[in-house]
Amino acid sequence: MDQITKDQTAEESQLSGKHILVVEDEALAALHLEDMLQELGCEVMGPAARVKHAIEILDQGLPDMAILDLNVAGELVYPVADTLAARGVPFLFATGLGIASLSENYRDRPVLQKPFAFSDLRDAIQASLATV
Repeated sequence: MDQITKDQTAEESQLSGKHILVVEDEALAALHLEDMLQELGCEVMGPAARVKHAIEILDQGLPDMAILDLNVAGELVYPVADTLAARGVPFLFATGLGIASLSENYRDRPVLQKPFAFSDLRDAIQASLATV
C-alpha cells in the first residue's frame, strides 16, 4: 500500500461511524451523496427532502454533523442551520450558488460547491468536525 493510500485510509477511518444528516431535495443528488458518505464509513441520517422533515429528524437525535443544501424544495435551509448551531452541531452547506448566496450570518461556514468531488466532500467533513 503506498503512502497516499495509507493516509487516505487513516483519514477515512476517522469518519467511520459518524452520523451525518443530509438535507437535500434532489433525489439523485441525495443518493449520490449518501453513497459517498457510506464509502467514507459514515451513517446517513435522512436524507431529508424538506426543512420540516430535517427538524423532525433532529428532534429524534443529533448527528455528528450535517450537510445542508441551501435551497430545499423552494425553502431556504436556515431553520435547520439555526437548530444545528443552537445545539452545537457542525454543518456545511452544499450548493451550486456559491458562498455569496449565503446569508451573512453563515458565510463563515464551510461551503461545498456543487458538483463536488469525493475528496472535497471528505476534506470538508473532516474540517467541519475538527472545529468542534
